[in-house]
Amino acid sequence: MHERLLETADRLFYAQGIHAVGIDRVIAESSVAKSTMYVHFRTKEDLVAEYLRRRSDIMRARVTQEVEARAQGPVEERILSVFDVLHKVISEPGFRGCAFANAAAEYPHHAGIQEAIAYDRTWLPALLSGLLGPVRADNDDELVAALVQVYDGANAAAHLDRSATSARTARKTAELLLATRKPATDSNRTAAAEGR
Repeated sequence: MHERLLETADRLFYAQGIHAVGIDRVIAESSVAKSTMYVHFRTKEDLVAEYLRRRSDIMRARVTQEVEARAQGPVEERILSVFDVLHKVISEPGFRGCAFANAAAEYPHHAGIQEAIAYDRTWLPALLSGLLGPVRADNDDELVAALVQVYDGANAAAHLDRSATSARTARKTAELLLATRKPATDSNRTAAAEGR
């Protein structure tokens, strides 16, 4: 029942907007009793937060699978695979932009929903930073931040501009950014070797 409610909420909230879909509709289309719904989710906002976490976990799994499939390749190709997954996502029927940007616009002040959005916002920088490895180049933090912004921009352009090529353009931009990576300084190499 829990998963059925989440699947229905995901389909309806993402396609039509969270405020536009009442909880009674989610219950009806899930074919569960109202009492069952409230056993699993105390409020609609609890359901929204869980829907967002579930959507984040699904995207993380898709990206991780693609990155791991290229484990023997160069770091740059593993990082660029993130944009290949994004291209697949925006090419899917029913793509309606970033679920987290959409939710942030609808719920700018709800603590639980903002926490779910923050949960999603941590995984991509952590993944990219981890892929760059323990020996940090001088501009790695800036590079990770730039790559995340390029990813976010491609996601927004795909929806707002109806751009079918935004992730491909973002991938090319990411290649240029990766080419600017500066060699690690001796102090960074020493810190990595000492596990700092």
